[in-house]
Amino acid sequence: MNRSNILLATLLALLSLGAFAQDATIRKNLAARLPQLSNITEIRKTPLPGVYEIRINEADILYTDAQGDFIFDGALIDTRTRRNLTEERIEKLTAIAFNQLPLGDAFTVVRGNGQRKVAVFADPNCGYCKRFERDLAKVDNITVHTFLYPILSADSAEKSKNIWCAKDKGKAWQDWMFNDQVPPPANCDTTALNRNLALGRKHKITGTPTLIFVDSSRVPGAVNTEQIEKLLAAATR
Repeated sequence: MNRSNILLATLLALLSLGAFAQDATIRKNLAARLPQLSNITEIRKTPLPGVYEIRINEADILYTDAQGDFIFDGALIDTRTRRNLTEERIEKLTAIAFNQLPLGDAFTVVRGNGQRKVAVFADPNCGYCKRFERDLAKVDNITVHTFLYPILSADSAEKSKNIWCAKDKGKAWQDWMFNDQVPPPANCDTTALNRNLALGRKHKITGTPTLIFVDSSRVPGAVNTEQIEKLLAAATR
């Protein structure tokens, strides 16, 4: 190893030790002063000198100084590029890879050749979900994986359970969403619904419907038929 390489390796080692010491200082001070922050997932520098990102609960973001003397909660905006760096960071942390979705915890409806695919997190008592389903019904050659995601009320959980336990889940879902035909009481193993809730919380799905496309893009809200077509086309380019 030549002299320049040795110096570079030494510099990198010193920087690494410095970063480790900084991380340790922030963790120590915050844990002593704010015990609720004793389990920090990650500490990393931000583009703003002297300001560090604190990540807790997988994807909750706070900011602090180099000593952990101050904490602030809010959006870090790059005014030069007009980018919301906090929002971008959370989107990255909460992204859902389509090919890693547990499709066994969803029910599937196929129309036409089913070549285009989308996953939907939906609550049976969500009015926006009903509107979305009517628009989605006009889209052909699609496979729809629906994850029942009962977050609105206790009745949402009950309806989700009865839909999940129906002999034909897709039909029970559509009967309710299109015709207000209440799914009859049914019993089965509904632990899939608990897993859906845990998955949604992990990835900060806070509203329904939420759509996940094959390129892992995520779209919240009841988009219309034209928008669905555009999103499907963009996801498969």
